[in-house]
Amino acid sequence: MRRALTVLIAAGAAIVLTAQQPVAPKPGEGGNRIDVVTPAAPELAAFGANDVGVRTITVTDKNRPDILNIKEGGPLVRSDRTLTLEVWYPASLAPGQKPGGEYRVITRDPAVMATLYGKAVRDARVLAASGSPGSVTSAPYPLVIISHGYPGNRFLMSHIGENLASKGFVAVSIDHKDSTYDDQKSFGSTLYNRPFDQLFVVSEIDRLSKTGSGSFLAGLVDASRSGIIGYSMGGYGVVNVIGGGYSTASAAFSNAPPNKMLSERGASNAAYQQARDPRIKAAIAIGPWGMQGGFWDAEGLKGIRTPVMFVAGSNDETSGYEKGTRAIYQGAVNADRYLLTFINANHNAAAPIPAPAETYAYSEAQRGYPFTHYADAVWDNVRMNNIFNHFATAFFSVHLKGEHDKQAYLDVVPSGKDAVWSVDRDGKPLPAHTYWKGFKRATAVGLMLEHAPPAR
Repeated sequence: MRRALTVLIAAGAAIVLTAQQPVAPKPGEGGNRIDVVTPAAPELAAFGANDVGVRTITVTDKNRPDILNIKEGGPLVRSDRTLTLEVWYPASLAPGQKPGGEYRVITRDPAVMATLYGKAVRDARVLAASGSPGSVTSAPYPLVIISHGYPGNRFLMSHIGENLASKGFVAVSIDHKDSTYDDQKSFGSTLYNRPFDQLFVVSEIDRLSKTGSGSFLAGLVDASRSGIIGYSMGGYGVVNVIGGGYSTASAAFSNAPPNKMLSERGASNAAYQQARDPRIKAAIAIGPWGMQGGFWDAEGLKGIRTPVMFVAGSNDETSGYEKGTRAIYQGAVNADRYLLTFINANHNAAAPIPAPAETYAYSEAQRGYPFTHYADAVWDNVRMNNIFNHFATAFFSVHLKGEHDKQAYLDVVPSGKDAVWSVDRDGKPLPAHTYWKGFKRATAVGLMLEHAPPAR
């Protein structure tokens, strides 16, 4: 018997707005920036020493099962699946060339375009090496894949793409076909394709990084040191990619792909368990969707062994918290794992860029303000982005670069409000000082960072 599944995926906390037209910042006049680092930001939120380049490429997975054209009980139909990628990388700017550029992007209302501003320079020359001799910031650089929610697009988390590239990573953000603002189709396609998209992009960037590929990525990327960041349905894909096999029941849910195709990556499938990609060394799942809908159970979550950081708002009404992200964290008993919680934040914790000014206007098509797709009712986006960039930098630096000095930024008192600030007149920590490393006084309040080692 197929079980009904209630789909509640669209990112956005329930923010009540009055009929009065909100006043939006003007793009280009301090608005729509994805690279703001405030004076209150933690230490590792700051951009690194590298200039940043950005390029857009497309990749095609040949003969992927075509979920939209497969019928229950019918034959397997295949088609080519083309994905558009935004690639941020360490750059070497030409003499006189200044950092910075803009992105023209589709917003939550596909009829509305926005202009974002950041540090990246379009099509800039790649930086083959940086830092001192033997520096871990020399090419080839570790790879980080970025995977948006349903719906979303490759610019939704562009803040972390630019930030990581400035620190010696290549960050690649995916436009997931059938799952973007202007290409939102049956949910079953996203349920099936999300982990396959993430794995395919790792493999394709790996291929393009090889000498002779003809790509600007040749020699630039070391895909054997890959990480993944996924938000909402992107987080759903991440959980599955790193070993969280789907439950047997999920394959028969009413919104699932036909013919129990989710079983291909189910926990009970021995071939799935043996197919874990060894190139993926670390992952971050932000508000991963699916646990509250029964896509994982205790046995499935035991398959996760990749170091992983979960990120969530404690009031997440879309993916759930206690029965959602926190339950995944608790169930991944064989992984070294963290849970970063934004107290009282909803589903938009940490991931989305600040709401573009163009989304402040009421949308008749959306029957609401597209602003709410990006914003949180309690937390400021820039503050959340800064905090997330800080922890993502520490986590990936440890696991993809071997910079073990960054571990100190992760070894903190679990509750930020319980951390003690105690320094002398010169700012030197006293014995009683237990405040979160890299955080300024009083700025860890409202945060939790928990850690659990793998079971022995």
